[in-house]
Amino acid sequence: MQQKTKKQVILITDGDHVAQHVVEEAARRVGGRCISASGGNPSEIDAPALIELIHDAEGEPVLVMVDDAGTRRKGPGEKLIEQLATEDSIELLGVLAVASHTAKVEGVPVVASVDRNGELISGPVDKDGVPEQMDHQKVEGDTVDVLNRLQVPIVIGIGDLGKQNHADHHANITVRAIREIINRAGSDAN
Repeated sequence: MQQKTKKQVILITDGDHVAQHVVEEAARRVGGRCISASGGNPSEIDAPALIELIHDAEGEPVLVMVDDAGTRRKGPGEKLIEQLATEDSIELLGVLAVASHTAKVEGVPVVASVDRNGELISGPVDKDGVPEQMDHQKVEGDTVDVLNRLQVPIVIGIGDLGKQNHADHHANITVRAIREIINRAGSDAN
């Protein structure tokens, strides 16, 4: 069996239809590829099929959506994150941790967030892309808790993709966050 070259991947913890359109546009704008089949609320694709699609994608980084559809428990999106983060044939550049209103979740620390104004900030944001209070240190979302137990190089927080009271119109905020991961990763991706 021929060994596959590692593909550069960025995971996005949102996959509803609005997020899918935003991620597809963001992929075009950063010169990457979006795995549209990874969209869904919740994620429905299985890891082997997703890994095959990642390797078949032309261009990098490959943007992959994962979504738990609001569940507090480990859902299909978090299971995909676990499998992709430990897959030897993938170079995980980072994760866009998307905030949601899901209650009673652990949340995940971020190296930075992109707020609803497109500004890079040092702390987390809420679902609307508004910076959290100084004592609030984690992005809380339905598909992020598993990141605490994995070695993910870069986690950037962001509000709900394509929403944030229309602040992510044309995917500008999402593109800014993806470019931040690419820059911090020192990637050869655009």
